[in-house]
Amino acid sequence: MSTTTEQPALKMWSGRFREPLDRTFEQWQRSFPFDWRLIPQEIAASQAHARAIAAAGVLTDDELTKMLAGLDAVGQRPLNWAHRISATSGIPDYETSNQQIAAAIVASAPQAEDIHHYVELELTREVGSLALKLHTGRSRNEQIATDMRLFVRDAIDATTVGLIRWASALLDLAERAGDDVMPGYTHLQRAEPVLVAHWLMAYTSMIERDLSRFADARARMNFCPLGSGAIAGATLALDRTIAAKALDFTAPTPNSMDATSDRDFMLDFAQAASTLGLHISRFAEELTLYATAEFGFVDLPEAFSTGSSAMPQKKNPDLTELARGKSGRLLGASTALATIVKGLPLAYNKDLQEGQEQIFDIADTLAGLLSVLPNFTRSLKFRQCAMAVAAETGYLNAMAAATYLSNKGVPFRKAHEIVGNAVRMGLERHLELGQLPLADLQTLSPEFAEDFFDAIDIRATLDCHDNSGGTAIAQVHAALHATKARIALLGAKEGALG
Repeated sequence: MSTTTEQPALKMWSGRFREPLDRTFEQWQRSFPFDWRLIPQEIAASQAHARAIAAAGVLTDDELTKMLAGLDAVGQRPLNWAHRISATSGIPDYETSNQQIAAAIVASAPQAEDIHHYVELELTREVGSLALKLHTGRSRNEQIATDMRLFVRDAIDATTVGLIRWASALLDLAERAGDDVMPGYTHLQRAEPVLVAHWLMAYTSMIERDLSRFADARARMNFCPLGSGAIAGATLALDRTIAAKALDFTAPTPNSMDATSDRDFMLDFAQAASTLGLHISRFAEELTLYATAEFGFVDLPEAFSTGSSAMPQKKNPDLTELARGKSGRLLGASTALATIVKGLPLAYNKDLQEGQEQIFDIADTLAGLLSVLPNFTRSLKFRQCAMAVAAETGYLNAMAAATYLSNKGVPFRKAHEIVGNAVRMGLERHLELGQLPLADLQTLSPEFAEDFFDAIDIRATLDCHDNSGGTAIAQVHAALHATKARIALLGAKEGALG
C-alpha cells in the first residue's frame, strides 16, 4: 500500500486486481452494515497496535500521538451521529436506537467494506497519509479475531452484571416469602411441600453456575491475537506484550494459525448463553403455569403484562412467553455458529464473517432479557393461601409419614408400602393422612401412635428434610443468608449492585 497519497485505495486489497467487483456481489459480501458496531473494539485494538509499532520504530513519538488522537476522533463517530440524530429528531441521545446510528454510519461510508476499512478511511480523513502506516505488521485476520474477543469479553461483563442483578432480585423475593410454602413437583405432579424461598433459590443456583461458565469462558479467551499476521505471524519484530497489556489481555496467543482462525471463545460464549437461556425459559414456564387460573399461585404484575384486543378479561404473560421464545433464539444462534465453524480448515475463512451476527444477536438478546428480568421478578406477588392449600393437601406429607415409620425401626421399603396403603385408605374416604383415625392407621401398622399427627404437619414435613440443600426451614434460612453474601460479594466486585 502506498504511503505517499492522501487517500488509500478503494479496497484494502485492490493492488492485485484489475476488474471491478460485481456491484451486487460487492454489496452482498460487505460486513460493515453489521460489524460497524465493533467500532469501539477496533479503535482500542488499533491504538494498541499503534503503540506496538511505535515501539518497533515504525512511528515516531509525534506520529504516535497524532495517530492515537485521530483514532479517538474516529471512535467518537457513533456519539456524533447520536447527537446529530437527536438534534434533527428531538429524540434524546440516550434514546437514539442502534438502528438509527447504524443507518447513519453505514450511509456515511458507502466505500467501507468492513469495520477495518471504515476505520482506515476515517482515520485518513483525520490524519492524512499517516493513517496508512497503521496497517504495518498486521492483517485483518488478526484484527477481527481481536475485535471479536474484545466484544465477547464486553458482552460477558455486561451479562455478568445483569445476572447478578437478577439473582439479587430472586433473593429479595425469597427473603420476602419468609416461611411461605408451596407444593414442589416431579413429573408435574405434586410431590412434597417446599418453601417458596427454596424454589426461588433453585434458580439462583442455576445463575451461579451460569456465572461460573461465563467467567471460565472469559478467562480462557483472554489472550491477544495481535501480532499473528494473516496466518504465519507478523512480518515485523513486534513486542506482542505491548498490545496485550494495553488491551488488558492475559498474554499474547501462542500460535498464529490458531489465533486467526480460533472461534472457540465465541462458541463458549454462545453455549453459556444458550444454557442461561434454558434456565430463564424454565423460570418463565413455571411462572406461566403458576399464573393460570388452574394453578392460581402467582399474580403477574400488570406493568409486565398485556391484554387481549378481543377478550377484555385477559391478562397475558407476555414477558414470560417472550423469555421462553428468546431461549430458542439463543439456542439457534449457538447451533448456527457451531455449524459455521465445524468444517473449516485452518486458518481464516470468509465463512467466519457469518459468525459475527450470531454473536451480536446473542449479546443483544441477553441484554434485553436481563434488562427486564430483575424488576419483573421483584414485582411478582404470590397468592400464598392458594399455594399453602395446595401444599397441605393431596398427601404431600406421605414421605414424612414413611420417615416417621422408618424412625420407629420399620424398614423404609416396608414403611413405603404401609403409607401407600394409608394413602389409598384416605383416597377411599376422601380424607388426608392427618385426618385418618389412629385406630384405622394402627390396622396397617402398630407403630402408628399419637405423635404421628405432629410428625406430618406442614412444619414437620418441611423440617424432616433437615440437611444441607434441603427445604427444612433452618436450612433454607442458612442457604439464603449464604447465597446473599456470595452474590453481594460478587456484585461489589463487578459494580453490579451499586
